[in-house]
Amino acid sequence: MMPPKPLRIGTRPSALAMAQSGMIADRLRAAGQPCSLVEVSTPGDRSSAPVAELGVGVFVSALREALVRGEVDVAVHSYKDLPTAPDPRLITAAVPVREDPRDALVARDGKVLGELLPGATVGTGSARRRAQLDALGLGLTVVPIRGNVDTRVAKVRSGELDAVVVAAAGLRRLGRIDEATELLDPLQMLPAPAQGALAVECRAGTSDADLALARTLAAVLDDPHTRAAVAAERAVLATLEAGCSAPVAALADVVSDWEYGPDDDEGHAVDRVSLRAVIGMTDGELLRASLTGDLDDAEKLGAALAAELLDMGGLATPAEPQDRET
Repeated sequence: MMPPKPLRIGTRPSALAMAQSGMIADRLRAAGQPCSLVEVSTPGDRSSAPVAELGVGVFVSALREALVRGEVDVAVHSYKDLPTAPDPRLITAAVPVREDPRDALVARDGKVLGELLPGATVGTGSARRRAQLDALGLGLTVVPIRGNVDTRVAKVRSGELDAVVVAAAGLRRLGRIDEATELLDPLQMLPAPAQGALAVECRAGTSDADLALARTLAAVLDDPHTRAAVAAERAVLATLEAGCSAPVAALADVVSDWEYGPDDDEGHAVDRVSLRAVIGMTDGELLRASLTGDLDDAEKLGAALAAELLDMGGLATPAEPQDRET
């Protein structure tokens, strides 16, 4: 029997993107599927301009076009980078088990957030993080920055900044989680929708080969609980029409509940999605809401929670492209 044809996995060339794609490649190889990484440079990688000037989707469009043209067979994305509108040419074949979704503080002298003095400079390019930091009332000076993990952490090591806030998932995937001085509790800093999750895309073809690939990716890589949680979080964004980096945060957890039916005295366990979301308002206030719903209705739950936030006075916010750490 001929060995399986090697899969070409498209990835951005950054250290974090390569680490993420490498993990996917390792899992496929362990399942008997040979594969190789193909670097695809995006406009965002080639430009030093502020992310706000580059546009939404600038870090995923080149990968998606390479996939559509047949230059790669699979593309691996940080899920929070993907636009909420689906691309009918592609399918998200797998959403692997999520890494730590929290934000991490990297501060000078090993300090945690509560130890930073008023006026301390904290770097982030994220409107979401900035809104939540300001709302804590610590008197911090939030400084806009751009760049990969190395660039951001170097600003702390050099003394240019007192601290930076980055995704814990990125530090973990790079083997650098020990550099975090604090992992921020979601009660203080709710993460971006889909933070820590990956999306594995392939072409939405109808040929036997396309369908077989999608089935293989799903069987080897997909985690239904992560997929449901991310679907709920991204539905909040989509309903608010807020874009992938407006000051909107959302985090869903799959939790076990005990349910009783009319003829079920003993009850039975059922998985539900518990969803929280935050919107940063122009006056500096935060709107918070939460809902719990059925696992199979994750997207409806996200839409319902967004509608509740809108009723509370949350408005769609002009989007800025997502803060990038890869």
